[in-house]
Parts: sequence; structure tokens; C-alpha cells
Amino acid sequence: MRTLAIDYGRRRIGLAMSDEGARFVSPLEVLQVEHPDHALTDIRTLIKREAVARLVVGLPLNMDDSLGESGREVLAFVQQLLGQDIHLPVVFVDERLSSFEAEQNLIAQKRLGAKISRQQKKRRLDAVAAAGILQGFLDGNLPAVQVPVSFDPSTTPQLPTPSPTENDR
Repeated sequence: MRTLAIDYGRRRIGLAMSDEGARFVSPLEVLQVEHPDHALTDIRTLIKREAVARLVVGLPLNMDDSLGESGREVLAFVQQLLGQDIHLPVVFVDERLSSFEAEQNLIAQKRLGAKISRQQKKRRLDAVAAAGILQGFLDGNLPAVQVPVSFDPSTTPQLPTPSPTENDR
């Protein structure tokens, strides 16, 4: 089952894909966007082109397991993604510390001799985070998270517009 992982951010959205057997994962790309809505068409095209059968989406939970503003933004983004002609099962997984782990992975690669500049690291970080989320899920280390009952993929909520001074997450 070909699975696409999404690591949502207001300015960068990391994507990773599994193989058909759902064993191996590869970071795909990081979509740099002015607004998350701008990534919807690219992701829908990728889903159709690659015959994706399932989505795994990182859901940022607070340390007390509650859903905060960032988590609600992820739910809104997925609702918009599925709002038109995309009908796929969606699995949400706890993505806490995924960016930290991805950064540690890139640092380790650099120590082993990989030539990774700061710009390259920044460009790849979210795709590596998405790959980590997906691999963790496929390996059984990241269980699915129950989303609130209010998650309804048939509705189309509005995503907030990031201000120029906000962080990327």
C-alpha cells in the first residue's frame, strides 16, 4: 500500500512516500509556500500520479496529549486536502519531536561525511521529518492518534494566514 506522509507547517510542508510494500520510506520534497492552501494542488497531483492509497499525517500534540492551535491547523489542512476529489484513509500520528529527530539525523549524516549546507539542511528537514513519521508508523512505533469527533473531511475550513514574523511551525 503506497502511503504518503505529510509534515505540515505554515511555510514548509514536508512529504515522504513509502514503497508499494509499505516497508521502505523516502523523503520526497519540501513544499515552500506563502500559505498552506498553495500546497493543496501539488499534493493532490502527487496523490493521483503516485497512486497513493493512504495518508499518514503528523499531528502536533501538546505535551499533555491535548490538541492545540497547531493541531487544529493540521486538521483544517487535511479537511481542505480531502475536500474535493481525494478519498483516502487518513491516519494521524503523534509528531512531537519529529523535527528534532530529523535534525539529529541530518547532523549524524554530516558527521559521517555527507556534504550538507545549512540551506540544504533547512530545505530537507521537513521531508526527513515526514519520512521519520512514516517509517515510525510503518514499523509500529507510532500508533494512530484518535482525532476529535469534530474532524469532518467533507467540510472546508479556512486556514490561518501566517504573518511574516511567525515561525514556520
